[in-house]
Amino acid sequence: MTRSSSDRPARTRRRLVRLAIVAVVLLVTGVFTLDGLARSTEGTLSSFLAGVTAPEASPGSALAAVDDLAVKGRAPKTGYDRDEFGPAWADVDRNGCDTRNDILARDLTEVTYEEGTHECIVLTGDLADPFTGEAIAFQRGQKTSTAVQIDHVVALSDAWQKGAQALGEDERRELANDPLNLLAVDGPSNGAKGDGDTASWLPPNTSYRCEYVARQVAVKLRYELWVTTAEQAAMTDVLSTCPDETLPTAG
Repeated sequence: MTRSSSDRPARTRRRLVRLAIVAVVLLVTGVFTLDGLARSTEGTLSSFLAGVTAPEASPGSALAAVDDLAVKGRAPKTGYDRDEFGPAWADVDRNGCDTRNDILARDLTEVTYEEGTHECIVLTGDLADPFTGEAIAFQRGQKTSTAVQIDHVVALSDAWQKGAQALGEDERRELANDPLNLLAVDGPSNGAKGDGDTASWLPPNTSYRCEYVARQVAVKLRYELWVTTAEQAAMTDVLSTCPDETLPTAG
């Protein structure tokens, strides 16, 4: 994604706002006094703030794309229902397999299938869980299937409160089944996430956070969903540690 020179004033204003927030925090916490802030014109505070300024985002990176997301408040959850996004795990690509099994087949290794299903229903497989970094042996069954769950990277409830209410029925169905927005993950971790966004939940596996947040940015851009101020700040915070993390375009 390239940026024109007309984007620079807006980016500069956003950076100045972030710096102002940092200055207020420093005052409140006592790191700087008013006298100290006054003396900062000689370079003390400027040097400190320079150290906390986010690095320049690489063109086409997820960090750069954060600035392209609309920022608004969270809308009420009124009217939300899972059925608003179509039937769970529909066969949207019409390959004969539901979305859950498609994602299991994509994300697991050493996969075995139920006989007679044309390699559709996944029976067993090994998951290198991105959320925890642990290995999980998946086995299909009433008491075992929940060990591996399919996570909506952008939770449907979160999407509903940030623009999905305005999407058409087909678009919401696509969002719920888009491979870009889906990951096979550790069941308990998925439960702990709930409908959290970047500001309220991140994978315990810190080495996966950049890729995870980049996916959230990509999904929200694809479906024109917005972020809250806190969410935008959290996305920037994570992706500033990996300014070259690319914005994914496919699942």
